[in-house]
Amino acid sequence: MGKEPGDGEPRRTRPTTEESYGIPDHETGLLPWEFVRKKMADDETYWVTTTLPDGRPHARPVWGVWVDDTFYCGGGKSTRWVRNLAVSPEIVVHRESGTEVVIIEGRADRIEESEPELVERLDAAYEGKYGIQHGTPFFEVRPETVLAWSDYPDDATRWQFD
Repeated sequence: MGKEPGDGEPRRTRPTTEESYGIPDHETGLLPWEFVRKKMADDETYWVTTTLPDGRPHARPVWGVWVDDTFYCGGGKSTRWVRNLAVSPEIVVHRESGTEVVIIEGRADRIEESEPELVERLDAAYEGKYGIQHGTPFFEVRPETVLAWSDYPDDATRWQFD
């Protein structure tokens, strides 16, 4: 297993919620980062949630790729969710499954032509996965918190990034 993403080593713990949900208070059974890596790499469609200018949430399905332990997606410059990110870069990414869950909460940083090597790698990943190149803009999702589980509540896991 490679180094987990983020500027430092993430803290892997249990998510906190009300006691009635039954999340264990011990670390036995926490998921490995490999679970996140595999699920995010294998999916075809993801849900992204951004914030509308009036503060309401805005959710849309998107295509995306998992490259170097990072989620990248893109959209047309005039799409609502991309315009939302121009105002507020906070984003939540969720895979389609509600039983084998990965939720990434963080910021979306715009990737443009000024990073040609990265754009080339992302286009190649899109080509391999979807049969088309995407082109810019791309958004790199920098996680602040990642939540995952496949046998809730027993393996509910949270990674927090600094």
